[in-house]
Amino acid sequence: MRPAILFPLFADTRSLAGVGPRLEKLIATVAGPRLKDLVFDLPVGVIDRSYRPKLIQAQEGRIATVTVNVLDHLAPRVKSQPYRVRCTDDTSAIELVFFHAHPDWLNKALPIGSQRIISGRIERFNNRLQMPHPDYVAAPGEDMPLHEPVYGLTEGLSGKVLGKAIRASLEKVPAMPEWLDPAFQKQRRWPPFADAIKKAHAPVHEDDLAPTTPERQRLAYDELLANQLALMLIRKQMRAANKGRELKGDGRLKSKVLAALQFTLTDAQQQAVAEIEADMASPTRMLRLLQGDVGSGKTVVAFLALLAAVEAGAQGALMAPTEILSRQHLAALEPLATAAGVKLALLTGREKGAPREALLQALADGEIDILIGTHALFSDDVAFKDLGLVVVDEQHRFGVHQRMTLQGKGAHVTDVLVMTATPIPRTLALTAYGDMDVSRLLGRPPGRQPIETRVLSSDRLGDVVERLRSAMAKGARAYWVCPLVEESEKVDLAAAEERAKELTATLGPKVGLVHGKMKPAERDAAMAKFKTGEISLLVATTVIEVGVDVPEATIMVVEHAERFGLAQLHQLRGRVGRGSGKSSCLLVWVPPLGETAKARLACLRDTDDGFVIAEEDLKLRGPGELLGTRQSGQLEFRMADIAVHGDLLAAARDDAGLILSRDPDLKSPRGEALRVLLYLFGRDEAVKYLRAG
Repeated sequence: MRPAILFPLFADTRSLAGVGPRLEKLIATVAGPRLKDLVFDLPVGVIDRSYRPKLIQAQEGRIATVTVNVLDHLAPRVKSQPYRVRCTDDTSAIELVFFHAHPDWLNKALPIGSQRIISGRIERFNNRLQMPHPDYVAAPGEDMPLHEPVYGLTEGLSGKVLGKAIRASLEKVPAMPEWLDPAFQKQRRWPPFADAIKKAHAPVHEDDLAPTTPERQRLAYDELLANQLALMLIRKQMRAANKGRELKGDGRLKSKVLAALQFTLTDAQQQAVAEIEADMASPTRMLRLLQGDVGSGKTVVAFLALLAAVEAGAQGALMAPTEILSRQHLAALEPLATAAGVKLALLTGREKGAPREALLQALADGEIDILIGTHALFSDDVAFKDLGLVVVDEQHRFGVHQRMTLQGKGAHVTDVLVMTATPIPRTLALTAYGDMDVSRLLGRPPGRQPIETRVLSSDRLGDVVERLRSAMAKGARAYWVCPLVEESEKVDLAAAEERAKELTATLGPKVGLVHGKMKPAERDAAMAKFKTGEISLLVATTVIEVGVDVPEATIMVVEHAERFGLAQLHQLRGRVGRGSGKSSCLLVWVPPLGETAKARLACLRDTDDGFVIAEEDLKLRGPGELLGTRQSGQLEFRMADIAVHGDLLAAARDDAGLILSRDPDLKSPRGEALRVLLYLFGRDEAVKYLRAG
């Protein structure tokens, strides 16, 4: 049950005076449906109205608050003209300009002969001072804020109306029970929660909006602490509810695969395998994230984990986001599976009819040891005899519900290994994957070649084509990536189909094309020709971003590179440098080049460390866009900016762990206060777990 102290803040915004159905919807768009949402809607700017000059001294372009006498009203002769009110002080004159005016209101607010205080931006038109639509018109003695917070708005919602609703909501904020450690709070010199939230809504200068102010740091820490507590509590709940099973392999299949490999596992790979095998052998269900840079050898680690499940008498599933990637996994792993005597199979949306039925029957009978596939693995008719381990590749492309559906395919509780080739900054890993154990594959396997990266303007496109001509004549293979499939009248970007035609005309018939709109069979045929060398240059969209492995490819050209994200460019670059040949990546940009795009391209040119790139990407794009969560609704922080508050996140994680080690059910006085915190920041799943416990 929600703590009584929070009842006022969980009231609907409709409960505020002057907020009807229309305003309620508008406020919900920018903040949310409850008063606490308004309280958490922090200012994004501040208007300083303390500049109070005489009219003769008023500076053009500044917001000024001036005391004037109303001389007369000049109503427009035609509707297209503005309504003007002429005013003076003892030094000069000014016209107040109103478009689409309401004369009755203006005559009441600005009666001729009265003295008024007006505030707004000073402009000059035909060498006369004017103030279009003053922000405030008040009689002497009436209240007018010297400093006014600015909030994000939507069409139909004015700053005055939203500000009034927020001020009314702030009056409902009670003195909260303190959930912070007293010594920690004193060390940081942070105010109590109620004081912090009210001061955050009362900025005086731009500096007061910084995420490093004491009040904003306090609020950010509160939100991060709630997040970390919730993750730990939910993780504890999941482990308590799902005791798991012990999957102990005997190493017989693993030894055969290691003998068949062309290389020795790196120290990082061996450590990751050991961590995964220990998790699988324990009675607790495994939920582990395997992070690795492009080419770090994640697939081999995942396959060894799947073999451990098979050794223990269970089956494994490897799920990939695209058919190309799933078929790539099959092709890469089949030789190793053959060496170990393990039965692999592939299930995608392409398998239909009798072949599909035969495959499903073999799966249900346990004749298939490891099934590789796409979303087709979610189908209701897909049944395993005994699913022990699920490996999910490129997890950020799958929803949590999809992952949970596949876990439910097992007759017993299923272990889960999530792997991603998009390195995740530590701060994001703690917030988005805090319910998982993490293994990181640092470095690359022996034999991986460094990739020379160059940044070129599009006016050198001719030089790029000539370099390709020379390289292709020597037997080289190359990718040319475009952002679009076909020409668009709305967006002037290079189109893959058009570029393929132009390059074929210039370089000859050894140019191929692959994109997501092609039929799977056509796409596979083009990829096969590129792999065998029948095609030397493959023009493509980002369909080749992950999982495409052609060691002979040594050149990557990315056209309109300024339109791609850092992580995506890093993934594309990772398609080359996979063999023994010297490799290069050419990032071609089209002017004008913005500062953010320039920073992205410079980062790619200067480093090939995916974890360094991920940290830079976090700074440039923010957490929501980096994880693709703007649309999915995951990782929503209102107080915290984890690109800035990384140290606070680490402290919150440590604090949450210490709290739960001492008070696992949050029943101490501080624990009761922390329950209030969890409710306040909407961590309902954790609260439900505590209530059930």
